[in-house]
Amino acid sequence: MAGSGRGIPGQVATQAVDAVWRGWHVLRQKGPTQIQFWVIALLIGIAAGFAALFFRKGISWLQETLYGVEDVRLLHSFAEGLPWQLILLIPVVGGLVVGLILHFFTPDGRVRSVADVIEGAALANGRVEIRAGLASALASLITLGSGGSSGREGPVVHLAAVISSWVSDRIKADGITGRDLLGCAVAAAVSASFNAPIAGALFALEVVLRHFAVHAFAPIVIASAAGTVINRLEFGGVTEYSLGGDGVLQFYTELPAFLILGLLCGLVAVIFMRATFWAEDMGNHIQRATGMPRWLRPACAGLLLGMLAIWFPHIIGVGYETTSAALTGELLLWEAVVFTILKVAAAAITIGGRMGGGIFSPSLMIGSMTGLAFGIVATAIFPDQSGEGTLYALAGMGAVAAAVLGAPISTTLIVFELTGDWQTGLAVMVAVSISTALSSRLVDRSFFLTQLERRNIHLAAGPQAYLLAMFRVGKVMRPMDHENAAPQDRLLTLIEQGIYTDTNATLERALPIFERTGLDYVPVVQLAPGDGPPALEGALFHVDALKAYNRALAATAAEEHS
Repeated sequence: MAGSGRGIPGQVATQAVDAVWRGWHVLRQKGPTQIQFWVIALLIGIAAGFAALFFRKGISWLQETLYGVEDVRLLHSFAEGLPWQLILLIPVVGGLVVGLILHFFTPDGRVRSVADVIEGAALANGRVEIRAGLASALASLITLGSGGSSGREGPVVHLAAVISSWVSDRIKADGITGRDLLGCAVAAAVSASFNAPIAGALFALEVVLRHFAVHAFAPIVIASAAGTVINRLEFGGVTEYSLGGDGVLQFYTELPAFLILGLLCGLVAVIFMRATFWAEDMGNHIQRATGMPRWLRPACAGLLLGMLAIWFPHIIGVGYETTSAALTGELLLWEAVVFTILKVAAAAITIGGRMGGGIFSPSLMIGSMTGLAFGIVATAIFPDQSGEGTLYALAGMGAVAAAVLGAPISTTLIVFELTGDWQTGLAVMVAVSISTALSSRLVDRSFFLTQLERRNIHLAAGPQAYLLAMFRVGKVMRPMDHENAAPQDRLLTLIEQGIYTDTNATLERALPIFERTGLDYVPVVQLAPGDGPPALEGALFHVDALKAYNRALAATAAEEHS
């Protein structure tokens, strides 16, 4: 009996291992619908939260190591006492390392960011590039640690998307599940990075998934909460920024000023976005004209940043200290204006120079200084009808960031969670609504969607615009052995007339042929290398293309309203 008693624990352990193995096998073969999906969302939230935490700690460690600063929140004040040669050299060396990483580990030398996550959600079943994403995260960490003037939210969001993509591939998740897991990872990363659980969840829904489907809400909230817990275990429940003054709004009489501030912030946001795109285009032009190797481009951007930082160290890094100074009213009018211009230039150089980093933190800094400058003027002109000038800095911070991200809901909430001030909601909402309404008409809705539009990825107009790009002609055509195939002689005649489409083309490119010719079908060919004649593969019927498009629209509508 004693011997059999000792065997029972071993049998139980063996059965438990077998059960876990069978569960993993079912998970990989049939996807997460067979087990509790929320458990996976929680685990992804924890993983993404730790990734965001380690990324933030890595930036701090690198800044402490390179600049010798003890408190990275006071980096620019400390940098004022450093030798100018060091301030110039650090971003150059950092840019060189970044360029080499991107050259060897990405196909195009470009840092992946939030725009690529949005593209993955819409067009790649919730997946992003894993190898390029890991390289981009490392490059952005080095950029921010060596003085790059961008933010950490973009790299963190993409790094979280890499985690969810890996999990989705392992469990063979379908499109809906993959997108939901992507949203969970993004929400947790934003929450862990900024200690903002509500805004993290809404950011994933509003910016990345771009819908508020009920089926996605619960797992995303669970993941967001997990990310917040990880942040608070390390940093406590403190807010990122503290406000000066009592934040009292002189109701009714002061609201028109916030309407004007919203217009100003919308224009500033558009200038910021267009300056960044101009810097990118200028970098492309110089690179082509001079034959500069792509790995050298971030180092050149680092040289420009270092030259600016010698006289204005406020542009180094994320900009906590300057943003806090604006929110507490410690800057003069001329300082707020000059630092706004310099931050726009520095962030444009960093992002346009392909050094990496995000756009959100620079938007917060630019917005807070814009709002403070406006508030100083407004309260000086109408002192009896005005509250604290720092309230304008808070509203401006939200208004510029919301216009850049194209996310008025989540940005409004993230400003409240970053500052802990919920009493000034009306002023912030008024400024945010006006700024986003204006900027969305001057760009393609947001910085990220405009980035994609510049790559000919048309997500800004909605599913009706981008779904056609998801279908290859070869998947929809009728081959020559189809029972209802088109007449071969007619197809050959059309090919001789130059009317055909490639089997690898998308419906986005093929459908205009029907509109131009009025045909019911067009030949589908396999293009030969060189000058060889195209080989006939089949025919694309107009009705088949429209049916595929309608099915995709119906599936998208069902997902967004489920």
